[in-house]
Amino acid sequence: MANSATPSRRALLRWTAGASLLAFLPAARTPDPVYRDPRAPIDLRVRDLLGRMTLDEKVAQLITLSTTKRDVMDASGAFDAARASAAYAHGVGQIARPSDRGGAATASNTGMDVTGRWRNPADTIAFVNATQDWARRRTRLGIPVLFHEESLHGYMAPGATSFPQAIALASSFDPALMTRVQSVIGREVRAHGTVLALSPVVDIARDPRWGRIEETFGEDPYLCGEMGVAAVLGLQGPGRELAPGKVLATLKHMTGHGQPQAGNNVAPAQLGERELRESYFPPFRAVVERTGIGAVMPSYNEIDGVPSHANRWLLGDVLRGEWGFDGAVVSDYAAIPELATFHHVAADLGEAAGAALAAGVDGDLPDGVAYRTLADGVRQGRVPLALVDAACARMLTLKFRAGLFEEGPVDPRAAARLTADAEALSLAREAAAKSIVLLKNDGTLPLSSERHRRIAVIGPNAAIARLGGYSSIPTAPVSLLDGIRARLKGRAEVVHAQGVFITRSEDRSANEVLLADPERNRALIAEAVEVAKTADVIVLAIGDTEQTSREGYAKNHLGDRTDLDLLGEQNALFAAMKATGKPVVVVAINGRPPSWPMVVAGANAMLECWYMGQQGGHAMADALWGDVNPGGKMPVTVVRDVGQLPFYYDHQPSARRGYLFDDDRPLFPFGFGLSYTRFRLSPPRLSATRIGVAGQISVEVDVTNIGDRAGDEVVQLYVRDEVSSVARPVKALKGFVRVTLKPGESRTVRLTLGPDAFRLWNREMREVVEPGRFTIMTGPNSQDVQSVALDIV
Repeated sequence: MANSATPSRRALLRWTAGASLLAFLPAARTPDPVYRDPRAPIDLRVRDLLGRMTLDEKVAQLITLSTTKRDVMDASGAFDAARASAAYAHGVGQIARPSDRGGAATASNTGMDVTGRWRNPADTIAFVNATQDWARRRTRLGIPVLFHEESLHGYMAPGATSFPQAIALASSFDPALMTRVQSVIGREVRAHGTVLALSPVVDIARDPRWGRIEETFGEDPYLCGEMGVAAVLGLQGPGRELAPGKVLATLKHMTGHGQPQAGNNVAPAQLGERELRESYFPPFRAVVERTGIGAVMPSYNEIDGVPSHANRWLLGDVLRGEWGFDGAVVSDYAAIPELATFHHVAADLGEAAGAALAAGVDGDLPDGVAYRTLADGVRQGRVPLALVDAACARMLTLKFRAGLFEEGPVDPRAAARLTADAEALSLAREAAAKSIVLLKNDGTLPLSSERHRRIAVIGPNAAIARLGGYSSIPTAPVSLLDGIRARLKGRAEVVHAQGVFITRSEDRSANEVLLADPERNRALIAEAVEVAKTADVIVLAIGDTEQTSREGYAKNHLGDRTDLDLLGEQNALFAAMKATGKPVVVVAINGRPPSWPMVVAGANAMLECWYMGQQGGHAMADALWGDVNPGGKMPVTVVRDVGQLPFYYDHQPSARRGYLFDDDRPLFPFGFGLSYTRFRLSPPRLSATRIGVAGQISVEVDVTNIGDRAGDEVVQLYVRDEVSSVARPVKALKGFVRVTLKPGESRTVRLTLGPDAFRLWNREMREVVEPGRFTIMTGPNSQDVQSVALDIV
């Protein structure tokens, strides 16, 4: 592991011995300051630099430029050193998204001039290089600027590789794949001069009305934690100091963000401390304790009346105190001013800045609106200087850990060579293929070019490559229609019809969302029926758009919904396709889980594809024709009706009594996914049936492919505490492994359970393992399990 900011005694002695030799150099040469010495331990470099800084220079390190990038740009959008010196004589701490000229939209700034105004890659690098040259040579202390970019499922900039959306990657149940994907993302971000990535998101998502569910790894704390750890290791590597091609990761959004009141983004999270500690904290804790995570971003919401950005218990006692986090806490965009304007727990910007700083928020994103008041706050005695010093030290530590003080100019030719190269595109296709979930199949799939000579590809998501939120413009994205045509070229005929439109525009940044004209859609359905009648099979691509499932970041830019079924006339389109009598294969391309009861009941086969990234069209075609055997699993429970919410598999025993006149079961349980082959799983075997409270056991399961083609199965391990001092979930995921088996092949899967798998927070709010009986369950999903008893004494 790379060195942390705290030096070892040996490293400190080596450095001080070397530094002492300076005493024998000729007096004419003044030694460089300690902070400029790359051999010096980071904490000494930070201490030395902080001691040389004025109050205004310290505060400058805590603010960011986003829309205020205009202050340092000329009319063409290029960096202007003279303007920068005039506007920011004390330096600039951070600049948001250099790939975007306009800056970022926020709840209070939703104008169309502040999002999606992309630079080309060469311009981005020129802007970064010019900025850093100014910061190093023309500011008093030469402190470089920290740049950050969005990178949820790819570097969010033109020409970069677009991978499957986060919820799709979670469906792979493959942490090693996640690490490989995030490694490529980090490499592309770093190649363009940025060292801080605003990713990953480890919020557990338990309300599909929430438009940001697609950004998450699903509903389960353990799955989110494993995928979060894998993502950080890919982006950042195993240590705290960056190797070449790596970026600092930002853990988002702490916490409760994924179960907001009424499914509304940024609404209160109505959660008690025990539920926070047992369900919502674990993914964050896993990442902090198992990686060198660089930054953490609090959530917009409040918990028990206290907004996360002003929550000293959350960010101080828990994050830094209990878990030992030693990185920087950076605000979500405009969240600090919203302490005053949205939550009304501060009277003005100055009070909001003081509250956030006292809670431990080190950087004010995206424009430093609140933290620009801090210098005056210190001078007037309202803000302790020690808090500014602590925040500044942590932001400087990030820069030293990233190697910014030693880094030279970015090479645009090198960036062009490695961005979206053959390796990256191949990985994007592999990731898409491994993320596909087969939800239903009556034998129609896989398709055959011999049996199916004429294919009708129909639907609003057939001819467009939907990428999902936090995407840019990749090179040559492949739609489902593109992929099928490429797969069947010279083998079968492909016909296409639109079927319906979902919305009136495809502008994902538009504030207003209007559903498509129903009358026009009815005419399009009639046209699609005529096309479908000529085909042997119908591939129907339906679901969401980037407008109908998205982040609702303002009252005039909404993204949450009260209904989970298909929008527009998509159900009518499905019914019309079914009425033709032709087999209907549904390809779900969506951001929300597919709570589409009519479609699920009537489809001959159904693939959950989510948003597949730029190579998704090829991967979906591969799965439809059996070149790929789907092996993904659902990272969320899929409900039948919005009235069932909130609904998640790891519920308390007192839940799920049932409803009058309706089925209380989900459409699909957590962890569900079929295959073109069949697997047999043995009952679980324990290495011991009785252990102590500090003991561990191994759990073995034999997996056999009893079908006629190779495929993947995900063995899932669940635990239930039968009797406990506080109510516990009916089952909780504590392990999983994805295996690939040839026909007839068997393998023994071994998973280990230690004390962390059995802990709970008791009535005294202490984390303990209570003696008693536990049920150990294994299976291919959360519903179809076999069990064995374990006694802990």
